[in-house]
Amino acid sequence: MLAKCLSGAVVGLDGALVQVELDISAGLHSFTIVGLPDAAVNESRQRVRSAIRNSGLAFPEKRITANLAPADLKKEGPAYDLPIAIGILAASEQVGIAADNMLFLGELSLDGSLRHTSGILSMVALAKEKHLGTIFVPEADAAEAALVDGVTVIPVRHLADLVLYLRGALHIDPVPFNSTLDWVDPPASLDFSEIRGQEHVRRGLEVAVAGGHNMIMAGPPGAGKTLIARAAPSIMPAMTLDEALEVTKIYSVAGMLPEDTPLVRQRPFRAPHHTVSTTGLVGGGRWPRPGEISLAHRGVLFLDELPEFQSSALEVLRQPLEDGQVTISRAAGTVTLPANFMLIAAMNPCPCGFSDDPERDCTCTPTQVIRYRKRISGPLLDRFDIHTHVPRVEYEKLAGVDPSETSAAVRARVEAARHLQHERFAGTKLRCNADMGPAELRELCPLDSAGQSLMRNAMAKLRLSARAFHRCLKLARTIADLAAAPSIAPTHVAEALQYRPREVRL
Repeated sequence: MLAKCLSGAVVGLDGALVQVELDISAGLHSFTIVGLPDAAVNESRQRVRSAIRNSGLAFPEKRITANLAPADLKKEGPAYDLPIAIGILAASEQVGIAADNMLFLGELSLDGSLRHTSGILSMVALAKEKHLGTIFVPEADAAEAALVDGVTVIPVRHLADLVLYLRGALHIDPVPFNSTLDWVDPPASLDFSEIRGQEHVRRGLEVAVAGGHNMIMAGPPGAGKTLIARAAPSIMPAMTLDEALEVTKIYSVAGMLPEDTPLVRQRPFRAPHHTVSTTGLVGGGRWPRPGEISLAHRGVLFLDELPEFQSSALEVLRQPLEDGQVTISRAAGTVTLPANFMLIAAMNPCPCGFSDDPERDCTCTPTQVIRYRKRISGPLLDRFDIHTHVPRVEYEKLAGVDPSETSAAVRARVEAARHLQHERFAGTKLRCNADMGPAELRELCPLDSAGQSLMRNAMAKLRLSARAFHRCLKLARTIADLAAAPSIAPTHVAEALQYRPREVRL
């Protein structure tokens, strides 16, 4: 007796169709799974057997062979429990299914109930792409699956309920499509008004967020670098529905999507410790999984104590910072993961942190300072659009009672600037000024004679590279957008040049 049903696998962030074939034949009792399964898939034999028996159904004591096709695609994870169980029940004529129009996903408990399964959103999107009529998912994942329109999603609580549904003895209401348009963004954990002083750095962060630029801060310990960075999400524009679905898919595949949060609405803020490995930062593994830069997609990646990170880990950031994606190649295949993030970094000017502090003496030797700063390569530093110095905060500002500008006020200016960029880049793949290439810069960022003279002098005195020149133009365009100016003025160019690094500090 032979039965077939459909399931799905996750390759990178995309779904791939998997056909589950079950053959039951006479012979000594055995249960074999073929088709390049990993350990979790092989262990489904015990879970499926117990789940079928504890659901009041008969498990055939015969020779059972389960084939997961295509055979050259690695099958991993427990999501194949449900399709294997349904295939066994169909092959033993306990249920009937439409093999070419139904897709089954879910991990089974020993009592037959279904558990949360990672990667549901990618596989439901696959079902829509393949025009499959019905997809069966665990009840815990129904809200996530309902984010995809055009697919009938049936939430399953227990294997016995699904069998009754397939027999026509039980009705289960499909989960309606949820556009999420009425969902409210959660409030940010840190408001901009909590930052005292540091007006220049606050302005730099506003410019960085408005144009999606990378930013690095240097200053003594305790000056507020980490606090400023953690306030960045509070002034970022709200994610669009498409952006939210992109981020949700990443977190779903990584198994980091909370059960009570089917859609990620707040921009990610990732702050890995400096001991993170290269694989943990950019992704990878034997079967590639998203790393921190992909988890920060459409949000912020904050690297505190930048020189303390492994040099090898920092250098692999260079290509994703330019391309907005990372390609991971392994013997088993190659996957491309999105990594369009805003990088914010913080560092001390020297090992002790006080080389440029006017109130405390530095205890480091010149050799130690040079060695410390050289941990960050020039090409990586060149990819930061904004370089700011974070000085010690004076007592009067810390103890002052005058209210600082709130995140809501700053966010309004940022959203107005982003709206201008959205209109400017309509019909293209660009989303913000930081995404512009040389062709867009020539067309959208022309300078008048005064601006050209200022930039020419800066190129000579600051020894700017071609990349730095382009980044200054992008910054000037963003500063003009914040001022709602139709063109770039010399004052905008001058402010952009103020954010270039100073050799005495970096």
